[in-house]
Amino acid sequence: QVQLVESGGGLVQSGDSLRLSCVVSGHHISGYSMGWFRQAPGQEREFVAALHWSNGRTYYTDSVKGRFTISRDNAKNTGFLQMSTLKPDDTAVYYCATKRGGIVSDLSNHQSYDYWGQGTQVTVSS
Repeated sequence: QVQLVESGGGLVQSGDSLRLSCVVSGHHISGYSMGWFRQAPGQEREFVAALHWSNGRTYYTDSVKGRFTISRDNAKNTGFLQMSTLKPDDTAVYYCATKRGGIVSDLSNHQSYDYWGQGTQVTVSS
């Protein structure tokens, strides 16, 4: 049984940093692409960042480039999303997701992911 568990969310002030973690069990992350998505109330789920399983490259939505960093620790079977210079617009529930393999052009498509965590709330006050 595959399980993804996010943690690290919380209430912070504008300009602060947070690091989200995503502990994966049931499959090893080395053969899977990982993505982070977020969903604010009343809005659709939005792509935030992804890490390709094979080339190791990272991809970001424009609004977080230069502020967020996605990474993974294969030994711990854990993914991370380091978020810096947080803004109120970053407020959302953040989800991690994995999919076996994956092509670069599909990394931002949430429907292409196989497994999801339960989400962790990030709230940024102004």
